[in-house]
Amino acid sequence: MEVRIGITQSPRDLSFESKQSAAELTASIAKAVESGQPLISLQDEKGKTILIPTSQIAFVEIGAEKARPVGFIA
Repeated sequence: MEVRIGITQSPRDLSFESKQSAAELTASIAKAVESGQPLISLQDEKGKTILIPTSQIAFVEIGAEKARPVGFIA
């Protein structure tokens, strides 16, 4: 699952792949923002932890499930 998060006052967005489903990501991000937590902790598919200040989140884009590659591998 591809995740893009825009950070205010930053020209680049944060982009990573996650093993979590779209529903799990949406729920954890919404819970952190609504409860006023200072940081949200997310993990990418390789197990790396990413900490994001909730007050600096501009947008969150959650992509489609990771598609299986089609075709022959040379």
